Amino acid sequence: MTKPKPGLIALITGAFLLIATPALAAEAESTINDLDTVWILLAAYLVFFMQPGFALLETGLTRAKNTINIIAKNFMDMSVAVILFFFFGYGLMYGSGNSFIGLNGFALSGLGDSNVPIWASFIFQAVFCATAATIVSGAVAERIKFISYLIATGVLTALIYPIIGHWTWGGGWLAGLNFFDFAGSTIVHSTGGWAALIGAWMLGPREGKYDAEGKAQAICGHNLPLAALGVFILWFGWFGFNPGSQLAASGIENAKAISLISVNTILAPAAGALTAMLAVWIGYGKPDLTFCMNGALAGLVAITAPCAVVSPVASILIGAIGGVLVVLSARFFDLLHIDDPVGAVSVHGVNGVWGTLAVGLWGQKALGLASDGLFMGGGLGQLGVQALGVVSVAAFTLVTMGVVFFIVDHTIGLRVTRTEELRGLDIDEHGMEGYSDFQIFTTR
Repeated sequence: MTKPKPGLIALITGAFLLIATPALAAEAESTINDLDTVWILLAAYLVFFMQPGFALLETGLTRAKNTINIIAKNFMDMSVAVILFFFFGYGLMYGSGNSFIGLNGFALSGLGDSNVPIWASFIFQAVFCATAATIVSGAVAERIKFISYLIATGVLTALIYPIIGHWTWGGGWLAGLNFFDFAGSTIVHSTGGWAALIGAWMLGPREGKYDAEGKAQAICGHNLPLAALGVFILWFGWFGFNPGSQLAASGIENAKAISLISVNTILAPAAGALTAMLAVWIGYGKPDLTFCMNGALAGLVAITAPCAVVSPVASILIGAIGGVLVVLSARFFDLLHIDDPVGAVSVHGVNGVWGTLAVGLWGQKALGLASDGLFMGGGLGQLGVQALGVVSVAAFTLVTMGVVFFIVDHTIGLRVTRTEELRGLDIDEHGMEGYSDFQIFTTR
């Protein structure tokens, strides 16, 4: 029997590999959709761009002597969040475990791909985590120690936010009850808002914020054009936040869903800005720009939960009510002497609650909700589940972050000294100024 020549064996083997290898590769990657992957990454980049939006908004609404401090907090909470979410948070949120917490997948180990690579899923979720963290920055501005803020951010992003996320997006106990929060009115915004509330309350108000009779005194931001630019950037980035949460772009149904979500994401903040302007104009005699801006943000936060399951008309109503709520809640927190320099609690906490409840009012089963909302003929069932989710997240965040702030306050301290606060945190906390060669001095 004649043995095959080595060259013939090589030719046959090469031909087999040429045919078989693409098939094997296709089988291994058959679940990954290239369009979905690009869509998720693009949305993640847009959400990342919201971070400078927050930085500009908060910087503009606070005083010049704290410019570096505000920017540093926004810069570093993103850095802290993505590192800790990589090593711990993503696994706690999406790993398998129980209905309360994930117990594997740390540093993404052992987690597989779905319709997009795990890397794409991670970066999208990581920037959401950073958004929840940076909400706190504005409410505690101008008086918290930088190191204390970083510690609180670390706990929030490594542990508290991921656990709440596991209850819902990770398939936990709230998901089992059909709680619906499409892009995070509660999971992201209320979590950040409640953390901001407990932090602002425990810190106490800034020097000079309330007079001897307890009346609130205006402490004006130093650069409203900068703040306005920040709001426009946030509004733009929200088109990654909400439509991106569809998590897919391929196919007609996804295209329709993304289009509806985008329409709702532009209508609700527009309505919020209009009603906030009218409310403050009627109530205080002038169309205050800061409330117009926060009204738009209130509409964005409010529509984040229901954006995929409500009609455009409903989104206008949701945003319009959110704009009024942001004005009323700011006044309410002033009466409680809770000093929130940028209105973060009113925008994110209060309107995160409102948007989540709105799912149970105008949500539609035909658009993917488990049952119709109250105003759509579905009764109180979905509204009750939404309310349970709101209360559960609020209680968990307030208690856990309260413990964190308490421990920090009784160890290294939460608040800078009165002298440091009056001089400005830029000099004492960072050893530099935001505006060199300008003499910046205030008595409060």
